[in-house]
Amino acid sequence: MNSAKIMIVDDDVTIGNMLQEALEGEGYSVLRAYSGTEAVMLYEKSTPDLVLLDLNIPGLPGEQVLPIVKNTPTIVVSARSDTDLKVGLLYEGAVDYVTKPFVISELIARIAVALRISSAAPKKNADAAEKEGTLTACGVNLDPDLLTAKAGGSECSLTRTETAILQILMLNAERPMGRSTILDRISDSTPDCTERSLKQHISNIRKKLEALDGTDHIEAIYGIGFRFH
Repeated sequence: MNSAKIMIVDDDVTIGNMLQEALEGEGYSVLRAYSGTEAVMLYEKSTPDLVLLDLNIPGLPGEQVLPIVKNTPTIVVSARSDTDLKVGLLYEGAVDYVTKPFVISELIARIAVALRISSAAPKKNADAAEKEGTLTACGVNLDPDLLTAKAGGSECSLTRTETAILQILMLNAERPMGRSTILDRISDSTPDCTERSLKQHISNIRKKLEALDGTDHIEAIYGIGFRFH
């Protein structure tokens, strides 16, 4: 039996129910999201093994969700059949594109192939690289031991809490991170950080990094949290 976790992102309840029944029949576990915003929040919390993504969904459209989930095999399942759109989304990170209406057995086969290719590929973080205790992402180098960040040829000092927050954001570069998730992941090293103080710490980090290279590296995403880029 399969043990992979698949997230269905589709606001069409009938199609979602059909997909869920078929996938669970194959042994997969299933997550459901009915909007782009919900998909991002669920993805950030649950990290599925594969995403089935519709394009015409409420909130964030599928085209904006795709870059956020790009580190996970994503099959676009959409009624839109424009060839240029298909090609563009495949270049942007989708592993496959299935046009509605589809044959469920074919989609199941495409899912199995995508998961097989993914499991055979070497695992790595495409957005951040760690070397000799340092972390580099989006032009910023962080040394957690020295509590320093470098960018644009300049360096700044960070507090221990700022370092812990920046490290989590950089390890998930280009992916939105929820406030509660950030607090949970830094709770052991910085138990003094609260949801109220997190915003101020983020503001301090943004100002320090922007002073180094003139770039605002941390984006606040309404209703979700923050994204490092």
